[in-house]
Amino acid sequence: MTADDVLAGVGPRLRQLRKEREVTLAALSETTGISVSTLSRLESGLRRPSLELLLPIAQAHQVPLDELVGAPPVGDPRVRAKPIVRHGRTHWPLTRQPGGLQAFKVLVPQGKDEPDPRTHEGYEWLYVLSGRLRLVLGDHDVVLSAGEAAEFDTRVPHWFGSTGEGPVEFLSLFGPQGERMHVRARPAGRS
Repeated sequence: MTADDVLAGVGPRLRQLRKEREVTLAALSETTGISVSTLSRLESGLRRPSLELLLPIAQAHQVPLDELVGAPPVGDPRVRAKPIVRHGRTHWPLTRQPGGLQAFKVLVPQGKDEPDPRTHEGYEWLYVLSGRLRLVLGDHDVVLSAGEAAEFDTRVPHWFGSTGEGPVEFLSLFGPQGERMHVRARPAGRS
């Protein structure tokens, strides 16, 4: 839809709104300070709508300017992910498109699983929301607390899960090799 198409629809919307509210051109003119002839030309499409004409009309009818212009509705921005339970862990997908960078919120229940490091193509970034996350990465065995992050190449043998002290909730961003987040957690005890 072009700008001309949008503007062409304004006049009929103005007329319809005014008639639905049973307001005369004279009454609208008095409320807005816009002459009857200008209002009539706006409604018939003989006058191009401008912001300085539309704002007082929107205020007089107590409607948002979007309604006068016929702006397309904005979709619901919320992600309504259905949780996926795998191996006792609950994953909420936060991205909708397949391939590329994928984001998940993950909840691992309290438990003391034995690490079973795996490898695969890609790169992963983890951010702990609550609890404590045990990360085994190659020869490293570290615990991340709420607010800490880690990133790593998934070709390095890795495993992560609960420390056994309680559940852990974290964000996981996973993508093809090379899509790095560049946020690093500091080892405990270092500043």
